[in-house]
Amino acid sequence: MINAISLLKRKPGLSVEAFQEHWRTGHAKLIALLPGVRRYVQSHPLPEMYEDGKPEYDGIAELWANDSQAFRDIGASDAYVAVQADEEKFLDRNAIALVLTDERVIKDGPVAADGVKRIQLFKRKRDMPVEEFQSHWRGEYGSDVSSLPSLDRYVQYHARLGAYARAREPAYDGFDITWFQSANALRLAMNSEVNDRVLSGQSNFLATDDCRQILTRELVIIG
Repeated sequence: MINAISLLKRKPGLSVEAFQEHWRTGHAKLIALLPGVRRYVQSHPLPEMYEDGKPEYDGIAELWANDSQAFRDIGASDAYVAVQADEEKFLDRNAIALVLTDERVIKDGPVAADGVKRIQLFKRKRDMPVEEFQSHWRGEYGSDVSSLPSLDRYVQYHARLGAYARAREPAYDGFDITWFQSANALRLAMNSEVNDRVLSGQSNFLATDDCRQILTRELVIIG
């Protein structure tokens, strides 16, 4: 399957509460009408992300479909026209970034409904070939992250190679997503010696100044 990850910003002047309410209710009902959707997940930034300013994005949507043809069918449907019209009500549509990704499950496991989902937005080191970046991310780095204490689940989403065709660059090269049972469990992981090793390894393949992190709560709408 292919996972389309959309990075969302709310419409100027719209409160966080109003944005989240519309996204998880009225808009989610329209997404459910799209043909061929296998899974749809919303990730809402935790309230504390807004306490020291605001997160890079107000929400991250993940939509799975079987293949590229399935996404073309979605885009050609009447239901998608309705989705786009509804986006005008609560999204800054000019700020939406969409990345088609392939999923790499590094550590599988159950996820707590009220747990913390940490989403890291990765940009590779400048001039590093995409295949080399993805191989390093999957390999030693992925192994280190998967050994973090209190980690429930770990998945990498690699931008599809087609995103780089004709010298294009996706908004991000991928998304590094980890799940923890609670904020305390996340803090335990971040304060560990394993995490020190993880952080030191990032400079080997990431443009760390261009990477971002958002702490969220996951809401599964479909699937």
